[in-house]
Amino acid sequence: MINVAVLGAAGRMGATVARAIDGADDMRVVAALDLGDSVQVAADASATVAVDFTAPSATEANVHALIDAGIHAVVGTTGWDEAALSRVRDHVADAPGIGVLIAPNFAIGAVLAMRMSAVAARYFESVEIVELHHPDKVDAPSGTARHTASGIAAARASAGVGPSPDATTQDPDGARGAVVDGIHVHAVRLRGLVAHEEILFGNPGEQFTIRTDSFDRLSFMPGVLLGVREVAGHPGLTVGLDGYMSL
Repeated sequence: MINVAVLGAAGRMGATVARAIDGADDMRVVAALDLGDSVQVAADASATVAVDFTAPSATEANVHALIDAGIHAVVGTTGWDEAALSRVRDHVADAPGIGVLIAPNFAIGAVLAMRMSAVAARYFESVEIVELHHPDKVDAPSGTARHTASGIAAARASAGVGPSPDATTQDPDGARGAVVDGIHVHAVRLRGLVAHEEILFGNPGEQFTIRTDSFDRLSFMPGVLLGVREVAGHPGLTVGLDGYMSL
């Protein structure tokens, strides 16, 4: 039985995570933490794994506190940059046996879309990303879109593929969107959406689109449970759930 602490348990994602854990046969929630609660509560409850769905402003400090407490961390909070990841990577390297999973997305379809887009990236002249989320999301572009763009950029660089063609010289209103590792990313925030992503590839006379849709937060739960089950077996920092999957 895996003892799990849920950080951000009062939020919509945290509450869904807690129900999913309690519904699993091999794990249980032993601590539910929210704003202002100390990670020591999780340690006192003998948690061995903590799931963090808090806020970008709090999540890095939470992870460092969990590492210090000897608790494995499964993190779904987005907003991470490379500097923050490097700090966690260095910290957990000094904590033998502790695993940290930071996943931009726990939906299996989204994980597969990110991996498949990196495979496709070298074969197409043009690529852009559109991510679509509910209007209560605080960060843009989404962590999923950033991770997707980074994977695409790395694949194209290794294959010697140049930047996507773009003759735009005037864009005073930012209509071309953000640029992440050389890849254009467009963020949509619309009531009624949950979490969606389109990766658009183009060649002369051809278009290839990968799309993933999460219509309910329940879509993230199989990935979260996989992370909880596997994190202890993967010491150090892993970025992306695909690191725990046989892909």
